Parts: sequence; structure tokens; C-alpha cells
Amino acid sequence: MKIAVVTSNPHKAAEVAKFFEGVAVVEHVRLEIPEYRDNDVRNIAREKARYAYSRIGQPLIVDDTAFCVDALNGFPGPYAAYVQETIGNAGIMKLMDGVADRQAHFETAIAYADGEEVRIFSGVIEGMVTEAPRGGEGFGYDPIFAVEGRTLAEIPLAEKSLISHRARALAAFRAWLEDQ
Repeated sequence: MKIAVVTSNPHKAAEVAKFFEGVAVVEHVRLEIPEYRDNDVRNIAREKARYAYSRIGQPLIVDDTAFCVDALNGFPGPYAAYVQETIGNAGIMKLMDGVADRQAHFETAIAYADGEEVRIFSGVIEGMVTEAPRGGEGFGYDPIFAVEGRTLAEIPLAEKSLISHRARALAAFRAWLEDQ
């Protein structure tokens, strides 16, 4: 089976290709997709998949991710990329200054479109916002999000690729694909 991964991020496409070795041939497709707005990443991923399928007409996956901080009522949620670009980790740390409840989670929704339907597969990883950035790996919120005592930026990429929110969503998608 051949699946297009529609993303502007070549590293993400390579991660997906590695994840599906032996199950599917993964092709990286770059396509400008409108920025859909919704408070639920599953709805955003679904609309992105519909749009992408209407343009390339082949089985594909897209994803969308939310970073949700409990004490901030789920902010930044699905607006995580915009918040990262505007206030960054320093801004999140400032918002969390003096806050005791540091629970947070990432959620990735992967949408698979094949022309007949759009299926959604979600993955969540629970953790907490650290008091200060730590680690040199990863990108985005990785230095301030800890899972079992280590930030995602302190976890080697090979290990992170097995436990991340994206890995969990990909695993759900892969299990479904293998049942087809």
C-alpha cells in the first residue's frame, strides 16, 4: 500500500516512513493547507485531510497536535504552533510562574483519507510543564514538557519516537491498517 504524508516538515515525513517500514510505502507530499480553526485537533485534522485529498486524490495522512496545560484551561491547545511562534517557551514559563498545578498533555490526531471516508487516530502523552527548560534534543515545547521526570528534549530521539503522542496515534493507525 502507498500512503502520502502531507506535511511541510521533512523530518516528520521521515519519522512516519520509518514507522511504516514493511507495512506501507510512504511518500512525502508538500501541500499548502489552509489553517483550520477549532478547539479539537481531531476536527482540524479531518478538515486538513479532506482538503488534501481534494487536491492530490490519493490515500494520505495529515496530522495536527495540541499542547494543553491544565492550569491554563487547556491553553494553548490546538493553537500550540502559533503560541510557540509568538511567545515561545519563555512565554509559557511566564504564564506558569508560581502555578502549582503543572499537569499538561500533548494530543496528536492523525487523519487518514482515502476518498471514501476520513478516519481519525489519536495519541495522547501526559506529563507536566517543568520549572525551567532542560535538554538539547527535540524542538518546540520539548524542553519544558516532562514525562516521568525527563523532558522530551532529554529523551533520545529513537526513544521519543516510540513513546510520543505522534507515535501513539501512528500506532493506532498502523493497527487499523494491518487489520484491513
